[in-house]
Amino acid sequence: MRASDIMTRDVKTVAAEATIDEAVNILLSIRASGLPVLDAAGRLVGIVSESDFLHRVEIGTAKRRPRWIEFLLGPGEVAEAYVMSHSRKVGDVMTRDVVTVAANASLSEIVAVMDKRKVKRVPVVTGDELVGIVTRSDLLRALTACRQASAPAAPLDDQAILDRLIAELKEQGFASPRTLDVTVDRGVVTLTGEIFDERQRAALICAAENIPGVTRVLDQLVWIEPFSGMTLESKTGMM
Repeated sequence: MRASDIMTRDVKTVAAEATIDEAVNILLSIRASGLPVLDAAGRLVGIVSESDFLHRVEIGTAKRRPRWIEFLLGPGEVAEAYVMSHSRKVGDVMTRDVVTVAANASLSEIVAVMDKRKVKRVPVVTGDELVGIVTRSDLLRALTACRQASAPAAPLDDQAILDRLIAELKEQGFASPRTLDVTVDRGVVTLTGEIFDERQRAALICAAENIPGVTRVLDQLVWIEPFSGMTLESKTGMM
C-alpha cells in the first residue's frame, strides 16, 4: 500500500496570514490536531498543531524563564518564545520544518517518518502541490481494512503447526528453539523450556496463537534471571 491509497484527499488547510483564532476554530470544527499551512501561492509552508497553542499568554501558560537563564540564552531565544506566546498570526507560531512524502511512498516509509520526527501526520505532495495528508487515523483504517479483507487461513495439522512455529522463531530471533521444547497435540501448543526475559513469554505465546489451527497455548515456560539464576514459572500455566 502507498500513501495515495490511504491518504485523506480533502485536506483542510489554513493560510499563513490567518489568525490563530481562525486556525483554532478549524481544528475544533473538524476535530483534528493539526493543519497544513499554505502561502498565498498555495504552497505548503508549515504545519500548525495543538502543541503550538499550549504556551499562550491568554491562558497564563506562556513560557518565562528566570532572568539569568534568559541572559545565557540570549535575546533571540527570548524573542522567539515571546512571538510563540503572543503573536496572532498562524505564520508566526506554525512549525516551518515540515517533512513530506510523495504519493507513491510506502506505508513503512511514512511510519518511519512519523517515528523519527514524532509527528501524527505527514503531508503528501506532488512537486509543490499538497495532494493529501496521511494521519495516524488513516493508518488505523488501513490496518482494519487489511484485517477484514484477509481470508481466514485453513487450519494446519499438528506437524505443520510445529514447523511453522519453529520457522517463525528462527526468523524473528527473540527466542532460540534450542532452549525450548515445543509440542503440538490436536491443535494445543505446549511451550516448555527456559526464557531469560519475561517479555519472551508474551512473544512466544503470540507467535503460536497466530498460526492457523492452534486452539490453545499451554505456557510451561520457566524464566531464569540471567544475573541471579532465580527461576520463575508461569503464574497461570496456560493461555
